[in-house]
Amino acid sequence: MDTTSPRAEGPPDRYGPFAHLTAPNVLLYRSVMRAFLVAKERFAVHLRPEDVYAGLASGARPAELDAVVKALDSLVGWGNLRADPDTGRVTAVEDFYRKRFIYQLTREGEAAEEAMSAYDEALGRRGALQAVALHDIVTQLRALLVLAAEEEPDPAKTHLALDGLASRFGALADNARAFMGSLQRTIDLHDVGEEVFLAYKDQLIQYLERFIQDLITLGGRIARLILELEEGGSIEQLLRAAAAREAADATPQEAAYAAQAAYERWAGRWTGLAAWFLSRDGRESQARLLRGRALGAIPQLLAVVRALNERRAGRSDRSADFRTLARWFAEAPDDDARHRLWRTAFGLYPARHLTVDAETLAARHARPEPAGTAWADAAPLRISPQLRRTGSYERRGKPRRVEDRQEARRLLAETAAKQAAETAAARARLVTHGTTRLSGLGELDPLSFRLFLQLLGDALATWRPGMTHTVATSGDGSMEIRLTAPTDGGQAEVRTPDGIFRGPDHTIEIVDLGDTRGRGAER
Repeated sequence: MDTTSPRAEGPPDRYGPFAHLTAPNVLLYRSVMRAFLVAKERFAVHLRPEDVYAGLASGARPAELDAVVKALDSLVGWGNLRADPDTGRVTAVEDFYRKRFIYQLTREGEAAEEAMSAYDEALGRRGALQAVALHDIVTQLRALLVLAAEEEPDPAKTHLALDGLASRFGALADNARAFMGSLQRTIDLHDVGEEVFLAYKDQLIQYLERFIQDLITLGGRIARLILELEEGGSIEQLLRAAAAREAADATPQEAAYAAQAAYERWAGRWTGLAAWFLSRDGRESQARLLRGRALGAIPQLLAVVRALNERRAGRSDRSADFRTLARWFAEAPDDDARHRLWRTAFGLYPARHLTVDAETLAARHARPEPAGTAWADAAPLRISPQLRRTGSYERRGKPRRVEDRQEARRLLAETAAKQAAETAAARARLVTHGTTRLSGLGELDPLSFRLFLQLLGDALATWRPGMTHTVATSGDGSMEIRLTAPTDGGQAEVRTPDGIFRGPDHTIEIVDLGDTRGRGAER
């Protein structure tokens, strides 16, 4: 029997079923417990030692059955299994005196295995960025808007809609957190080899770009829907209806405060959802942070690819240089050669104020001084007389005059203020104050035209075949463009001092988010 088994100490303690995880034969114990779980799925209650032995994988199966019997006895001692006398195969009186048991899972052992399964699942979870979840959140929020418009919202429908919204949002947040963690481990090549990384890097980058586009488009819609629900306290009414429905099943002792407690839970969930898509009180939304992390991961992935390609091409890096230098030190014939190599590689020399030349080294070689010799008893070293007089080999000249940078800072501040004013004027010039045509924008100055091209590019990046309408937000979240393809077609011309921009005409609306109720919204 395994000496780590506590069977002789009496009944197992509360956490005894986890003791086998630190025992020397942990792999055998884990395999035995998995065999019992597989048997449980097949509705087998009791197992004999030979049944367990046959159920073990070939790689984990010991050479002798006795090793499995010892493992079973140890697991019984820890409380994972229960042993009952096996009387089903008794055919003689002598069989009653033989040690024969059948084994089955205990409640504690089964709970420990469920905990280990949950641990393994969470540890191996990589997560995913779910664009489908964003669509579902939009659908649930629209359903809540419909319910809020009713005079008496149905409590059951309200509760189901909020529950579905919370469930979908929770899955989105958990998966996004797990995905970004696994993505960083992938960038650092902690969980994946170089060959595997190079094989799927293109798919990963395309996946990130597709999710970023969906997050820009759908994130803005979700933010607008959240703001609409918060206007006039509509969402508070729905949250209280859901809380009242939950509190209906409370016990008499909890009835007094059950509704308020349920409402506080639902209010906290709604606050978390709003904080994910809306930037408030000077704090950026989680969706914006996620978008920034995803955007930043793309150049990091490309940098890893570039470093791997350089390494494969044979280009030297710092680690390779140090390995080469270490080999040179190991191959050096003597300590003198190693000292010369050290000085050449790192540029470290003796104290500069000591006159150590070839003559001094020859004298020291002829009359070596032991390392333990006191400095007062050792042979003197010659020091430059100039150093004794001035404390330095170099002549000290007049210090350089400190440059006054006040004027440069003033010019930089004026330039920054001028650029900010020009950008604000360009934004104000592009705001349409309603729906208009591209052909109706008129003539644009160069700065306004560059800003217009950026907005138009963000909108067209989300355009898909068959679409007739799209909404996009600028990269800094300050402006929104709504683009619609008209039915009558036509060509549009936008005049600039540098030329004429031509293209298919569209219906367009440009909104300055800083001047609307969506101030700070994450689009």
